Amino acid sequence: MRLPTNAGAPDAAASAATPQPRSTPTRPHDDPQRRSLHDEIHARPPARLFTPERIGHLALRIPPEERADEEAALAALASQHGMPAPSFDAGYLWLDCGAYRLKWERHTEFSTLTVYHAVAADVPGEGRALEVVPAVWRARLPGSTIVYAEVDVRRGVEDDLRDAIASFGDTPVIGARVADAAGYALTDLRMDEQGCTRFVVVDVSLTPRQAGRLAQRLLEIETYRMMALLAFPAARAATGPLAEAERRLAAITERLASMQASDEGALLDDLMHVAADVEQRDAATRFRFGAASAYHHLVRQRIAELREQRLPGVQTLGEFMERRLAPAMATCESVARRQEELSARVARAGQLLRTRVEVALARQNQALLESMNRRARLQLRLQRTVEGLSIAAITYYAAGLTGYVAKAAKVAGAPLDADLIVAIAIPLIAGALWFALRRIRRGLEDA
Repeated sequence: MRLPTNAGAPDAAASAATPQPRSTPTRPHDDPQRRSLHDEIHARPPARLFTPERIGHLALRIPPEERADEEAALAALASQHGMPAPSFDAGYLWLDCGAYRLKWERHTEFSTLTVYHAVAADVPGEGRALEVVPAVWRARLPGSTIVYAEVDVRRGVEDDLRDAIASFGDTPVIGARVADAAGYALTDLRMDEQGCTRFVVVDVSLTPRQAGRLAQRLLEIETYRMMALLAFPAARAATGPLAEAERRLAAITERLASMQASDEGALLDDLMHVAADVEQRDAATRFRFGAASAYHHLVRQRIAELREQRLPGVQTLGEFMERRLAPAMATCESVARRQEELSARVARAGQLLRTRVEVALARQNQALLESMNRRARLQLRLQRTVEGLSIAAITYYAAGLTGYVAKAAKVAGAPLDADLIVAIAIPLIAGALWFALRRIRRGLEDA
């Protein structure tokens, strides 16, 4: 039976349907986001697998400008098999193409295509699940392949493990009992001549749902492992420039201790260049390192969900990842931490330099204020000297005018002694002027 487009996994069609209430409940209306948030935990369900089955998986890094081509290819495949045009809003899609089922998922940095192909029990395991998809259609897919993996789910018992292990040839096999010994998962995590990483699942007593979840976890481990390792080249490339920036910053910090006022400009320029380099590198790698940490966490989480039990002489997937993937992730975390610490050290050096400059400016301001105080005192003395000269000059002219008046009065017949009147007027005029100037000066000081 053909599944409708976007119907979800074969076992999810019924569970995705939400029963309708018989009557409208007496409550406030639903939040606009309630339905989408509620259904989020049911999104992207695993397929039900009916052993034996083969699964082909592609993880593609598709640039945003090519996502329209990706959707066009999926729409063409749906149309080819008589299905309506699919909707891509949910971020995942199921297509039942008769001979195979195809699941498409869009993630933040990549998209995945997973092909489920049921096979007969007596078919040898050399076939590829992706080969059932038309090669012309596969050639239309945009982007670049970051993961190509195959999962061969076969029925068996513990005695069949030797054949499963032998199918990997001479390479060391990684695997364990999984799902509480209901099955076995084996891989060598190596790419063959076609660039494919193989997994073999021996189904002892797995239910279709368990088998689907197990296959999905194995493919997610491989996908998230590769996405996490994208940060490793960036970490190695950043090691040399980081060491150089740390050396330059150490030299700048050493120069701070013996810096002269004339060196402030050159030191600030050097510090700004170091800060710009560090911030540029941090901005270029911050997302990559953060994403690597998140992907690594998902890898460890998916491995824990396998509930691995050791097989004699076989390394478990968890042990292998801790020995091989964990050091690479530790390198990325170390470089990210060094960048953060270096950025903080640059900020502290800048604060020290600013403090040094501010102290120098404070000293200059203090010297300037002292100079201004000295000038003000000199100006006050000069002003007082000028005031004294002004009083003397005004008194001289006022006394002269008084003498002219007294002489004129004497000529007019008044019995006055002009010289005596001038002598009496001089102290009176000088005192009045001194008192008036004092009042003016106090008024200005109070204002």
